Amino acid sequence: MSTENEGKAVPGDPAAPSVPPTPPVPPSAPPAPEAGPSSGPESSPAPTAQEAPAAQEAPTVQTVQPPHAAQPAPAAAEHPTDPGAPASHAAPAHAAPAGGWPPPPPTVPSWGTPHAPVPAAPAAPRKRTGGLVAAVLAAALVAGGIGGGIGYWAAERGDDGISSTTVSSGETPASFKRDPGTVAAVAATALPSVGTIKAKSGGSQGEGGTGTGFVYDQEGHILTNNHVVASAADGGTLSVTFSDGKSYDAEVVGRAEGYDVAVLKLTNAPKGLKPLPLGDSDKVAVGDSTIAIGAPFGLSNTVTTGIISAKNRPVASGDGTGGSNSYMSALQTDASINPGNSGGPLLDASGAVIGINSAIQSTSGGFGQSQAGSIGLGFAIPVNQAKNVAQQLIKTGKPVYPVIGATVNMNDKGEGAEIAERGTGSTPSVTPNGPAAKAGLKPGDVITGFGGHQIDSGPTLISEIWTHKPGDSVEITYERDGRSVTTTVVLGERTGDS
Repeated sequence: MSTENEGKAVPGDPAAPSVPPTPPVPPSAPPAPEAGPSSGPESSPAPTAQEAPAAQEAPTVQTVQPPHAAQPAPAAAEHPTDPGAPASHAAPAHAAPAGGWPPPPPTVPSWGTPHAPVPAAPAAPRKRTGGLVAAVLAAALVAGGIGGGIGYWAAERGDDGISSTTVSSGETPASFKRDPGTVAAVAATALPSVGTIKAKSGGSQGEGGTGTGFVYDQEGHILTNNHVVASAADGGTLSVTFSDGKSYDAEVVGRAEGYDVAVLKLTNAPKGLKPLPLGDSDKVAVGDSTIAIGAPFGLSNTVTTGIISAKNRPVASGDGTGGSNSYMSALQTDASINPGNSGGPLLDASGAVIGINSAIQSTSGGFGQSQAGSIGLGFAIPVNQAKNVAQQLIKTGKPVYPVIGATVNMNDKGEGAEIAERGTGSTPSVTPNGPAAKAGLKPGDVITGFGGHQIDSGPTLISEIWTHKPGDSVEITYERDGRSVTTTVVLGERTGDS
């Protein structure tokens, strides 16, 4: 029973025509909904309502709506046919409105099953509702199937090991190689050529210390600082231990206190020693990378890094025993350098030696090898100077120093290096017929420039002089009576430290 009909269903007469023989003229507008079904037997649209279910029994029969019938009656979609009623007595989908709309189908013979018009819309909305649910469900199933298919395909691709994103520790390369020029690569190459030096004095106490040195040549010469070996120079013992743990006895070949350079030789040098390559300290630039290797506080094979912080830094340092000071126009670095690093190499980024680590700035305000730790101010002897000294020590066992033949004040600082009135032991401050005398210098003159470098004190002047060789001609600037004078001095020489 249709919920759309508020009265009882009226049985149809199969012998009677389903509609009046003459179809009415269709209205120009859709029919008004006020014409409802009639409750009495004389209601003429009833047969039409009875014939509507017949179309559901034969769904292949369709009626074509006239062009002006743009849409079927909308109300029929809201009330489905009662599934319990027989097909020939099903509830009407919609009663025809009073105006005769929709147009009746053509008349059929009485012996045939009457066919009512089959509107496209009456049962479709109900089916559409179910169809929509089915469509959504189908879409979900299809989407799920696509997702499952993609997941299966991805899993299959992953099983082939083609696009796996998981990296386990077991996949780490067996042999990892550092690129040339990295700190690790430089250190790996240089460490076998760097040794830890242990020095013991010849006295009953057997005092000594620990420092560092590096292989200078294949003959077994080791280059280091003088203050590292000074305690063992007279009757003491020396040993050099390399990174492979092998230790060798050594002896002093020569020492230069003023330069703070010493050369040792292994007494039973092994074959296959690899000297460290020597760079050019004159070409070093501020900001260049540095690598220091040594044994700070006895910790052998320690590698630290930094940069060149300054060049031509005048430094005067002692050997810790109250002996003569050494002077250098040093390379300054912020690589961590501590007691025990002394004598070790300062390398550039290519692994070439550019200096010998020699001194640090201590918190006490002085330069030297006190037990103060690194504060980022380390100083190295330029390798060009150290190389010249080493060659002289290997050749003669004695250092050779360039000199100007004048005694300067070592205490005053700030205005230059003043030539003293008297020399040591009341000797003349300007050596007669010496380099300074030949250049026209006199006691009281204040040297303010040497070889293009500004001079602010006596130690600075000595540091600059010792970067040259005997016989070099160097331009020198001095002040006398408020007047600046420039001249040229040819350096002389002095052999030995005494």
